[in-house]
Amino acid sequence: MERARAFKAPEADLFDAQGRKVGRHSAGPTWELDDGGKVVGRVKVKADAPDGQGIAWLLLEAVKTSGGGIMSKVQSIQRVGTFGGKPPAAPADQAMVGQESRVEYTATYKFYVARGGQ
Repeated sequence: MERARAFKAPEADLFDAQGRKVGRHSAGPTWELDDGGKVVGRVKVKADAPDGQGIAWLLLEAVKTSGGGIMSKVQSIQRVGTFGGKPPAAPADQAMVGQESRVEYTATYKFYVARGGQ
């Protein structure tokens, strides 16, 4: 018996424009920087990736922030420029039930604050 694959949660490292690891992205969805700042978002708008190959592009609203730094001021998050991340096309067979697999992806996350950082 074949079963559809199900998404569990994101698990990704965050890098700055210079390629330095600065934080993590995880379930929630949550983004947490190494400075302790954290934001949890909720999807407002979802659109298929333009090339059809990457995971969806998203616009999320911040529903909870904590810690210091820029993440405490984030009001919305945008995921664009995705590549990969889609589950394998073949359904899981009985031998795969209960197993997890990781699917690599890249994306650009943009974090927005109110003008003046308020």
